[in-house]
Amino acid sequence: MYRLYLAAFISLTAAFAQAEHPTLAVGSPAPGFSLQGIDGKNHDLGEYAASPILAIVFTCNHCPTAQLYESRIKKLDEDYRAKGVKLIAIEPNDPSAIRLDELGYTDVSDSFEEMKVRAAYRHFNFPYLYDGATQSVSNAYGPKATPHIFIFDKQRILRYEGHIDNSQRESLVKTQEARNALDALVAGQPVAVAHTPVFGCSTKWKSKISTAAQELAKIEAEPVKVEAASAADLKALRANGSDKVLLVNFWATWCGPCVSEFRDLETTWRMFRHRDFDLVTISTNLPDERAGVVKELEKQHASSRNLQFASEDTYAMQAAFDAKWESGVPFTMVIAPGGKVLYQKEGEVDILEVRRIILAHLPDQSYVGHSAYWASKTD
Repeated sequence: MYRLYLAAFISLTAAFAQAEHPTLAVGSPAPGFSLQGIDGKNHDLGEYAASPILAIVFTCNHCPTAQLYESRIKKLDEDYRAKGVKLIAIEPNDPSAIRLDELGYTDVSDSFEEMKVRAAYRHFNFPYLYDGATQSVSNAYGPKATPHIFIFDKQRILRYEGHIDNSQRESLVKTQEARNALDALVAGQPVAVAHTPVFGCSTKWKSKISTAAQELAKIEAEPVKVEAASAADLKALRANGSDKVLLVNFWATWCGPCVSEFRDLETTWRMFRHRDFDLVTISTNLPDERAGVVKELEKQHASSRNLQFASEDTYAMQAAFDAKWESGVPFTMVIAPGGKVLYQKEGEVDILEVRRIILAHLPDQSYVGHSAYWASKTD
């Protein structure tokens, strides 16, 4: 009975989504657009008039499903470019509508600047256009999830829309409907299957902005606590007997670079905290400077686990954590369960590098293949 209710609920939700943002029907002409690309230029529909076939993929940065399709989208472009197919990608999401807990599988969100970061990191070979500011183009096409592909013929009539293939995990792919549609159009034949359902992260429409804002307000209202840490506590922390990937950051209130990077570290924790991950910040301020430490942590809304040196012997505290650490702060480590150091840096970190290392080492039983995506070298 529960499954029947669940199926009915999913069907009803899909129906509401379709009513609010209907997907362009097969047989419809391509809606016009003029969007800025990550190359700094504006791109419009007429720019591609000379291409016999146009494929538009709505995709994004933050979605793990979209990430696992990036190489396949690149391969589509490579395999069909010489056959008269022009492939472009459009990012439909408003980044202010994305909750922090929806960023648990990504290094960046979906802003225009972050699109440049992802495209450079993964060497995108196709135009990547931004529609998150107005979503006017996305409203005209109606992508339900990322990725969602729309394929148009020479007259720019929609001949196929839906998924690229039938599994987000490439090793399980049995059918490749987008390729089948492209092959048919290249051969001048009708498309046998014109529509398929899509699977991935739902489009983040502007109507979801309030939900994201509410989540942030709730996080920033969480209590901020500071614990005194002994040398023994630091030694245990370094051994990481937990089952989580641990990000440890030593800082001080009087250290400008420490305070400057603190927000990025805290945001990283907010992104990944629902996975097997934890952040521990450790103030190296002396014990009688606790009030200043608390004030700064409250300013940062630092509801992660926060420690402060319990001893005035700073050097002994440093040595208890890592005998080789002989410099100042900030000092950051990423530690795997069991104590293996995955990353360490004296000085300010590159937060994207840190996030990518964490993502590559988080267990992915709930999304097999995702850690491999981050562990692989960029192609």
